[in-house]
Formats: sequence, structure tokens, C-alpha cells
Amino acid sequence: MPDDDWRTVIETNLSSVFYTCRAVCRPMMRKRSGAIVNVSSIVGIHGNWGQTNYAASKAGIIGFTKALARELGSRGVRANVVAPGYIRTQLTEVLPEEATETMLRNTPLGRLGDPKDVAGAVRFLCSDEASFITGDVLLVDGGLGM
Repeated sequence: MPDDDWRTVIETNLSSVFYTCRAVCRPMMRKRSGAIVNVSSIVGIHGNWGQTNYAASKAGIIGFTKALARELGSRGVRANVVAPGYIRTQLTEVLPEEATETMLRNTPLGRLGDPKDVAGAVRFLCSDEASFITGDVLLVDGGLGM
């Protein structure tokens, strides 16, 4: 893998999470309230052939968020991760049919997720119903990761 491919994916996926969280942490700490939900991927948990840079960046988001949850918890700020599986997006729409069939075979619910599935998980983690959840990873993957 060329150095540029490594750096681009790490900067896009992991460094962006750091910079965004850094921007919102102080105001949340001052308010002694807040919920941060970072988005990773099932690939950050299980890896995927040919995607070492992507897997490393998504696993890094999980580790970063867990550490952030420990650092901010005493200030009333929660930090969690949503890790989607295969979601119907422009990216998955162009995959070869064989690849999609393999994904579906390995997903117990037998379908691709919808962006609304991910949005619902994020909304839940931001809500008062999740007020005692921090440092967790919520898989939104149709059972793929179990």
C-alpha cells in the first residue's frame, strides 16, 4: 500500500474524529452535559481483506472514543460509537452482485441496512434514554458481527 493511501484514509477517518471531538469537548464540559457519537464500522472490529488502512482507522475511532468516554465521564459528557455493517449507500450500490450476495449470506437478517437504521442508533445514543451508556460500541449490522 502506498504511503499516500495510508495517510489519506487515516486523516479522513480518524484524524477528522479527533478534530471534531476536540472542537466540541470544552463547551460540553462547561455545560457538564453532552453526548458524542462517533461512527466506525464493523470492519474496525473484525477487519476485512484488502482494507488494512480502513480497518485501522475505524478501530482507532473505537479506541479513541473509549478513552474519550473515560476522560469526559466525570464532566457529564458521554461518548459512544455506532459501528454499521453493510448499509445501502452509493458505495454498496456499485459492488459486484457476487460481493453483495456474500454480504447478505453472512448477515443473519438477510438484508443490507438502511441509513435510517444507523440514524436511529445515533439518535438513541444521543437521547436521555441512553443517559447511562458511555464508552460503548453499538453494532448496527443485522447480526453480521456476532
